[in-house]
Amino acid sequence: MLETLDQNQIIFFVIVMAVAAIPVGFVAGLFGVGGGLITVPVLFYIFDSAGLDRLFIMHLAVGTSFAIIIPTSFISTMTHMKFKAVDFDIVKSFGVFVVFGIIIGTIFAANLKTAYLILFFSIITMLFAIYFLISKEKMNPVQNKMNMIHKIILGSLSGFFAAPMGIGGGLINVPILKVFGYSINQAIGSSAAIGFLVSVIGTLGFAISGTYLDTEVPLSFGFVNIPAFLIFIPITMLMAKIGAKAVHQINKQTINRLFGVFLLIVSCRLFFEYFSF
Repeated sequence: MLETLDQNQIIFFVIVMAVAAIPVGFVAGLFGVGGGLITVPVLFYIFDSAGLDRLFIMHLAVGTSFAIIIPTSFISTMTHMKFKAVDFDIVKSFGVFVVFGIIIGTIFAANLKTAYLILFFSIITMLFAIYFLISKEKMNPVQNKMNMIHKIILGSLSGFFAAPMGIGGGLINVPILKVFGYSINQAIGSSAAIGFLVSVIGTLGFAISGTYLDTEVPLSFGFVNIPAFLIFIPITMLMAKIGAKAVHQINKQTINRLFGVFLLIVSCRLFFEYFSF
């Protein structure tokens, strides 16, 4: 890859990745999401501009995004733990099915009809956005017990949709936990912890599949690009810590509205992507 680029192009791409890493990390900490919806398009643009095989650049962007989420979500989770905002019971019992969905989604990612998946995901995200924008945060929220059927179905679907898009699943997990009575802070903190599990499995899946397919993408391990990973993580880790601290300093109702606006933007962006296919 590098041999096809001149020095100015390399510097430009490094700057683009470094700048993109700032909102990726902050959003990851603030909302308990992986930031893949920012990372994947940026990496796709860079890999495409670098002249990599177009057959593999989306897989490479998604796999690298998962790898970036690992340390980012870890720092985010550790910060949320200090504010007692991580429910490890739900992380274990719900997260295991999210991981199962990730495994299935990773296996089928290369053969999925991406356009239809994006359309469905954009509609679901829009509905959740409306929910967050109109709902009110209760002072003492009552948790509705999430039974095993809920965990199996919702967890598996969350992981399945996260896999081909290179996201940690927080876009779905935070709304799900909120619907079941978790405060916005607990939903975000617990989602960040689930995102760590998701990103580890997602990274392994794309790294192994890329190695198995013998793609021979330069400076990469399977579908994980090492230079991009190393450029992103110092910045995303720092910003994730700042974002995770910020969420506990802001009024919960304001966080609800901000998350709703964030989901609305994501939904519109995904809807636009659907028409670009």
